[in-house]
Amino acid sequence: MLETILTATVTGAVTLIGILIANGKAQAVTDTKLEELTREVREHNNFAKRMPVVEEKIKVINHRIDDLESYHKGT
Repeated sequence: MLETILTATVTGAVTLIGILIANGKAQAVTDTKLEELTREVREHNNFAKRMPVVEEKIKVINHRIDDLESYHKGT
């Protein structure tokens, strides 16, 4: 009887250690993926902030082109 309890206890302890090691590795992978995703989101947010500026510059350029075309058609 004592041998069965001891075997079950050792088996349970070894299983618990294995689970803790596996969870630690899985958590490390999750943390790495989360850091990468955070980096990508920051890049996207920076791009989203810059786009209105680019759009405004394109609008100004188009107006200047239109003005130049009008000027050259008049001469």
